[in-house]
Amino acid sequence: MTTDLFAAAAQADTQTRAPLPERMRPKTLDDVVGQDHLLAPGKLLREMVQAGQLRSLILWGPPGCGKTTLARLLAEATDADLIAVSAVLAGVKELRAAIVQAESSWNQNRRRSVLFVDEIHRFNKAQQDALLPHVEDGSIVLIGATTENPSFEVISALLSRSRVAVLHGLDEAALNALLDRSLAQDAALADCRLDDAARQMLVNACDADARRMLGALELAAELAGAGSEEGGERVISPAQVEQALQQKWLRYDRAGDSHYDLASAMIKCLRDSDPDAALYWCFRMIEAGEDPLFVVRRLVIFAAEDIGNADPRALQLAIAVKDSVQFVGLPEARIPLAQACTYLATAPKSKASYKAMHAALADIREYGDLPVPMVMRNAPTSLMKGLGYGAGYIDAHQDPAGAAAQVHRPPELENRRYYQPTIHGYEGRLQAWREQTSKEG
Repeated sequence: MTTDLFAAAAQADTQTRAPLPERMRPKTLDDVVGQDHLLAPGKLLREMVQAGQLRSLILWGPPGCGKTTLARLLAEATDADLIAVSAVLAGVKELRAAIVQAESSWNQNRRRSVLFVDEIHRFNKAQQDALLPHVEDGSIVLIGATTENPSFEVISALLSRSRVAVLHGLDEAALNALLDRSLAQDAALADCRLDDAARQMLVNACDADARRMLGALELAAELAGAGSEEGGERVISPAQVEQALQQKWLRYDRAGDSHYDLASAMIKCLRDSDPDAALYWCFRMIEAGEDPLFVVRRLVIFAAEDIGNADPRALQLAIAVKDSVQFVGLPEARIPLAQACTYLATAPKSKASYKAMHAALADIREYGDLPVPMVMRNAPTSLMKGLGYGAGYIDAHQDPAGAAAQVHRPPELENRRYYQPTIHGYEGRLQAWREQTSKEG
């Protein structure tokens, strides 16, 4: 009994010293906010709990949406032991120890164990492979948490044995509910009132991350208390929230979905000739800490793929911006980046060269190593000339039309037309010249 009292006191002390996000973790599944698509009656996780049949899961969602909390609550709700490891710190040795612990719990108490692997995408293939046999034979129920797309970061063998549950970033209603709960239930905030404008700042600045929001709330409350009278109400104002935040967080993972989502948005806005939207997404990446050369690489590719010969200067400008960014660096490099975004967005567009490339590649892959026509072959020796290499070749510079009509490709492909110029920009002039020379030829 004495040991239990000491344990209870230690737990209470830990709860008091813990940061606000930890103190406000939901105690039951019913306390969880913002994930009704998984926890409402009839939904995946609720059905598992009610059936008492927890299956291996991959919880995929942005930071601060409750993945760790949900894993703990699922284990408690199905009367299973929770063994938690972090993929950042653990290796195969720690995994083996966790498996031994799970097997011991089953053999001694007939209790199942949930192995929770936080940031499972950090495990390499060998480490993920080490989990497979134990997931297959039921020694453990695996719950992996990841902010990265599991299709790319979790091996297919584990994915096929797990259900992927997609968690959403918390919306404004859920974040406000958490603020209300914290102010009403946490002893350290009992004398605090949150100004409406300060509340909105917290909700907007946390970018759907409850952990960040509650951390900022706790700091703002401490700042509000610094100048308050003893026993009086502490009003948390926008000024305190601004101090606590310092700046708005931009959720961005340079190796993850945000990285590619923002780049995709920028490219699509360039393609749609919207310079304002392209600038917004471009500088969302830059402000979040993206390498500006990554952005420039996307612009160079876009200039060749989506503008092409409709405006050949686009590619020249993109390469010039690459040199400028390398030469001057941030923050001044933002200026040529802005010039590139606005120019590429407003330039005429054509994918004719890009489509021509794929059409040519398709024939190469279908027909293989077709021989070069003799007229197109070089004849540097008399033997090769005697064999007919280059026989009948007409130098285009000697042709009045400037484009000699002669055999250029293997007979199987001679009538193929890959490059179909558009009428846009400079490419329209190329098309007109091409039609003129074909008539004269």
